[in-house]
Amino acid sequence: MRRVAKLSAACIATAALALSATACGSTSSENDKSSGSSGDGKGVKIGLAFDVGGRGDHSFNDSAARGTDKASKEFDGSVKELTAKSSDTEADREQRLSDLADAGYNPIVAVGYAYATSVDKVAAKYPKTSFGIVDSVVKAKNADSITFTEEQGSYLAGVAAALKTKTQHVGFIGGVDVPLIKKFQAGYVQGVKDTNSKIKVDVQYLSHGSDTSGFASPDKGKEAAQGMLDNGADIVYSAAGSSGNGAIEAVNGKKGAWAIGVDSDQYNIPGLAKYKSSILTSVVKNVDVGVYDFIKSVHDGKPLTGNNVYSLAKNGVSLATSGGFINDIQPKLDAAKKKIVDGSVKVKTTP
Repeated sequence: MRRVAKLSAACIATAALALSATACGSTSSENDKSSGSSGDGKGVKIGLAFDVGGRGDHSFNDSAARGTDKASKEFDGSVKELTAKSSDTEADREQRLSDLADAGYNPIVAVGYAYATSVDKVAAKYPKTSFGIVDSVVKAKNADSITFTEEQGSYLAGVAAALKTKTQHVGFIGGVDVPLIKKFQAGYVQGVKDTNSKIKVDVQYLSHGSDTSGFASPDKGKEAAQGMLDNGADIVYSAAGSSGNGAIEAVNGKKGAWAIGVDSDQYNIPGLAKYKSSILTSVVKNVDVGVYDFIKSVHDGKPLTGNNVYSLAKNGVSLATSGGFINDIQPKLDAAKKKIVDGSVKVKTTP
């Protein structure tokens, strides 16, 4: 991947993507990643609009990147990547998607719920372009809503935490206080309480509403986790993008404490290797599978549309077993999974 510097105030134009004056106001960064030079691949031209944190967040965005990379390689494609910043406005997001559509990228993948409104608006203006959005359901007829049952995977994490805690005290850190992350919280707390109702669960969010900095502030994640550890928690689950990396670092500094990762199998992330002995498990959300399926559908001439849900039953979410730290409780986790899949346990989507 060739890293391109952040756009200057004057905005550097490229042949592949001419950025307008509105984009100059954005703090987007852009990357070219293709089989040849950007736009020269013989196959699909994929536009990838990352959420804050972008490629390299060791979590959510990296999972989307893996699916895109696989599709690009398999279909001899080219990729244009643009990354959001926490200061983005709705106009910035709309412009980012419009720029990709104007430059001929099809399909265009919007990574994250923050793009929901902009996907609906931009997709209507480009009816011949296929849009995919991760983590939100949109109305556009030419869009694939790629969603997951995060609460189900989080429930299993709650069961694991309840079975592994020595202090009967665990924690949850959410990046931003929004409905999507509330699903993670709800499932986790329910899993803990269904296993042992006496266990205390601390909950803290790093930012609220339109402030998405909670997904890209490892220092805030570290501080929040440290506070929970100081108060007696010995397991901390973070659904906070790259902020969760800070939480994992804090947990690694306390003997006997465990971190639970999110989205990717964080035990196997090279950038977190020095902390992996403290990563109990991760709630894996197979964003890569959803993104790949969408790109393949466009390549095959049969674009996916509507809401395509990746559930626990379909292995859309799961608990990572890397490290072997949950091997001793696997039978109980399997039993909990079976109850969710067969419907005998209904996992809440709100706390």
